[in-house]
Amino acid sequence: MLELKSLTKRFGDKTAVDAATFTVDRPMMIGIIGRSGAGKSTLLRMLNRLSDASEGEILFEGREISSLKGAARREWQSRCAMIFQQFNLVPRMDVVSNVLHGTLNRRSTFATMFNLYPQDDIHKAIEILDRLGIAEQAPKRAEALSGGQQQRVAIARALMQDPSIILADEPIASLDPMNAQIVMDALRRIHEEDGRMVIANLHTLDTARRYCDRVIGMRDGRIVFDGSPEQLTTGVARDIYGAGADFSEAATSTAIETLDRTTAQPVPA
Repeated sequence: MLELKSLTKRFGDKTAVDAATFTVDRPMMIGIIGRSGAGKSTLLRMLNRLSDASEGEILFEGREISSLKGAARREWQSRCAMIFQQFNLVPRMDVVSNVLHGTLNRRSTFATMFNLYPQDDIHKAIEILDRLGIAEQAPKRAEALSGGQQQRVAIARALMQDPSIILADEPIASLDPMNAQIVMDALRRIHEEDGRMVIANLHTLDTARRYCDRVIGMRDGRIVFDGSPEQLTTGVARDIYGAGADFSEAATSTAIETLDRTTAQPVPA
């Protein structure tokens, strides 16, 4: 389904991603972990074609992706949606219009300039917002929403593209514990209910263990672990993050799990 062959990205004499190779044969939820600067974000940007690879190949369903140009590249970016840590919304624009921006790659320049959308697309956008529990926020400016709500708007915008793959670059890094859980639950539910592949860069081990079917560990641009959450032991974590890192249970306990222990109230999905 998705195959990376020796995918490499260099910036001058620095190698950010070094011969990354793996195969995904079915839709699953994959977590990519590693220290800052390990190459996680660069890897996702190459997958989405926001950044060109220096060497190597990306194949999806047998189609070579890494050399696409122009309209073909934009079509791929519609199929491979990106969610960013800082949401990348238009702050002064209303929520539903931000969601509708997920259709820009298939709309004319005229329609984009005058903010014209088919009624069917508007209804679909509101249905997606309702699925994510924020339909009542549709007429509000994006800047009026909390961080967690804005990230769900970003997820809705990605779903508006009807993608085969959703890439999430540190989607909960700037969120409080409750909103982090809501966002991760939403991504997991999208994978399970829609059969979409989700690949997320994550900053905590336990979040990867809890939500992902498969975990890939990166260190200094190289993939140093690729396995199931159950195989992500303390010893493996030291290989990924460095021998000097502290990986006691207290150190790896995530804010999400702290929330679970300290509140008896269910968190809305």
